Amino acid sequence: MNSFANLLPQLRLPVFGSPMFIASGPDLVKAQCQAGIIGSFPTLNARPASMLTDWLDEIRESNAAFTTANPDRPAAPFAVNLIVHRSNNRLEADLAEVVRHQVPIVITSLGAREEVNEAVHSYGGIVLHDVINNKFAHKAVEKGADGVIAVAAGAGGHAGALSPFALVQEIRTWFDGPLLLSGAIAHGRSVLAALASGADCAYVGSAFLSTAEANVAEDYKQMVVDSAAEDVVYSSYFTGVKGNYLRGSITASGLDPDNLPDADPTKMDFGTKEGSDSKAWKDIWGSGQGIGVLGAKRTTAELVESLAAEFEAAKKDLAARN
Repeated sequence: MNSFANLLPQLRLPVFGSPMFIASGPDLVKAQCQAGIIGSFPTLNARPASMLTDWLDEIRESNAAFTTANPDRPAAPFAVNLIVHRSNNRLEADLAEVVRHQVPIVITSLGAREEVNEAVHSYGGIVLHDVINNKFAHKAVEKGADGVIAVAAGAGGHAGALSPFALVQEIRTWFDGPLLLSGAIAHGRSVLAALASGADCAYVGSAFLSTAEANVAEDYKQMVVDSAAEDVVYSSYFTGVKGNYLRGSITASGLDPDNLPDADPTKMDFGTKEGSDSKAWKDIWGSGQGIGVLGAKRTTAELVESLAAEFEAAKKDLAARN
């Protein structure tokens, strides 16, 4: 099996680009990997389903060509996200493609499944599972996940409500394996804070929504850079699971962001059928609370460069205080 610890030295910065519905596609993943961080995408973004093979081939070939041309700064590995919830009727087929392409890292969400973990382990892949509390972290590891992603308060899209400091420390009382932290991380100082709290890597998503390579409308990108934490609304209304969304997109859809009813989690539906008209993610735009520091739209390479410079500056500043 691949070792998570062996992946870290390959990275310019200890950061995973988190998989974002609609926004994360081959262009963003390739740019993230070639900038020196792990890029990822949800398999459900490849529509029709047959496109998943093309995406996996494209990412592998582009990263390999980049590494050949730049041996001193090879492309980082990539990951895919599998939604293992029962409403995902593509899981079996998508998993088969993941195994066939031997994707190095698989991120599983909304349910821990032993058979999925075993399939990824069959070729030496690494499984990381999204969790919003310590109870789910225990379940994920018990069912064979190699590591967990602590999705704390302030994260974009589906997110938990616990403080990142509380969640990471609870998990670290019993688990010394791979641990990533998600939740309002959009600055190099926050990446360093994630490591200081006990995580191995920061899990960054919303900051990349404003990049040139993100597969979202220009209005969405602009709203991200024009917004701040107070413009993010936490609600289960759109998918049945609590998540963070941009207030402006909710208002533009004719809804009152301050009076959204709770949804029945048993009605959760990720719109896996072709031609789905689900408003979540397409019309109601997800975002985490960290976006207030972005200030402008950039390329992925520029954003990673900025994060790296901020990260190094934060380390120096911290050392100077001791």
